[in-house]
Amino acid sequence: MVEPIFDYQFRLILIGDSTVGKSCLLKSFTDGKFSELSDPTVGVDFFARLIEVEDGTRIKLQLWDTAGQERFRSITKSYYRNSVGALLIYDVCNRSSFDHIPLWMSEARRQIEPHRPVFALVGCKVDLTDGGQREVPKEDAKLFADQHGIFHVETSAKLGWFVEDAFRQVTQEIYNRVQNGEYEVEEGWDGIKTGFVKPKALDYNLVEAEAAKSTCC
Repeated sequence: MVEPIFDYQFRLILIGDSTVGKSCLLKSFTDGKFSELSDPTVGVDFFARLIEVEDGTRIKLQLWDTAGQERFRSITKSYYRNSVGALLIYDVCNRSSFDHIPLWMSEARRQIEPHRPVFALVGCKVDLTDGGQREVPKEDAKLFADQHGIFHVETSAKLGWFVEDAFRQVTQEIYNRVQNGEYEVEEGWDGIKTGFVKPKALDYNLVEAEAAKSTCC
């Protein structure tokens, strides 16, 4: 008998302008930690975490944190192709980072084709809005999300607000598409993979009982 370590592996990519909070969001989700000082991502960083969806299926998330600077675009494009989901990250205190979201979304769609990626629109640094620094009204972001049929959430990596929601909603939607047949495990595509299993400890009492049953009859 075997016991699953995880049932599926999904690869997600975080995209958005530089300094919007991608790395802090990921570290909060994977490590439960926040650092006031975070060096800009150079190229791509990798994170991973195991979570469960609603029916208890265990999913391993491969999470790719991408650099937002233009000079790294050629590096990060190769990571789009093997992703099944993309978190579109903007800073609620930086209007231009939100205005660039359609460009990031379009690039992700183009690179991930022919697969249809699952998107989520994620606002970061909502803890700063009490100081009057908000530049992106929540209504504007919600309107964009509704127009594109995607999930939207505002988060604070510093305070841990709604960080889990951002990743769980995307994971659940991908899993739902696997269940309804829209997504399949494909050779040569790393967006979705089946999980690994480990041997389950044998119940030796049960083995002996079965052996005795087979010899006595």
